[in-house]
Amino acid sequence: MASILPASNRSMRPDRNTYDGKRFVHVKNPYLDTMDEDILYHLDLGTKTHNLPEMFGDVKFVCVGGSPNRMRAFALFMHKELGLVEGEEDIKDICAGTDRYCMFKTGPVLSISHGMGVPSISIMLHELIKLLHHARCCDVTIIRIGTSGGIGIAPGSVVITDTAVDSFFKPQFEQVILDNVVTRSTELDKELAEELFNCSKKIPNFPALIGHTMCTYDFYEGQGRLDGALCSFSREKKLDYLKRAYEAGVRNIEMESTVFAAMCGLCGLKAAVVCVTLLDRLDCDQITLSHDVLMEYQRRPQLLISNFIKKKLGLCDQIS
Repeated sequence: MASILPASNRSMRPDRNTYDGKRFVHVKNPYLDTMDEDILYHLDLGTKTHNLPEMFGDVKFVCVGGSPNRMRAFALFMHKELGLVEGEEDIKDICAGTDRYCMFKTGPVLSISHGMGVPSISIMLHELIKLLHHARCCDVTIIRIGTSGGIGIAPGSVVITDTAVDSFFKPQFEQVILDNVVTRSTELDKELAEELFNCSKKIPNFPALIGHTMCTYDFYEGQGRLDGALCSFSREKKLDYLKRAYEAGVRNIEMESTVFAAMCGLCGLKAAVVCVTLLDRLDCDQITLSHDVLMEYQRRPQLLISNFIKKKLGLCDQIS
């Protein structure tokens, strides 16, 4: 049996997260109120061991990405872009007590790694959303930044996702909960996507577009690659599948967007996915970029998000 929970699904208890015209972070779990303490185990934080409102109450932007090193680099980049007074040496990994994720805070910007794949980002999101709720953060925008494989577009293009789709090109995320298949909507904030796209137009030589992003559970066979340890299909089957994906509006493939869109939508977070493409999967399966080009491509989402955040903070004279 399958049940469908749209992004607007309401909590099982009266909603006390939104008032005074501010958009607070929803939690969809009535049992949280009964807990004496909420231990965010994989973030090495807790409601009794840490003053979460004091530590995180001013957070307005959360940026998440797979690699710990990239998210640290993004935090250092935002520190410089925002002109913060403390030194870079003061930017410490808040989750240093665990080896699962890393987290850095630079002013109102939180930078967090999520690992690779749906299970890894799902665990992080559960604890991140509870963190934002316990810290009483409001009007938060969350953006996943990363790399991806393109479909029918040039390497280096930045795809701003309007809808995350599954391997059948459907805008949904399916999860087995107990013995029930629950299907959730993966629509992202269209207004936020347009705002990011308009921001990209102001960056010179910055190829960007809005399109669907396909999320898979695997990097090799699940994405139609011919170079894995296993391959159960022909080159012709691969190309037929990817061409059908393109016709369905898919412009890139990664491994986290559906659960990211579903969970953020259910919990009242304005969310976006911004990924640069490192190759066109219609042409090849392996990344052959030089190190310098790869680094330049990986910085493109960071530059766009930095300019977006500075614009939202009224720092227009500091736009890169």
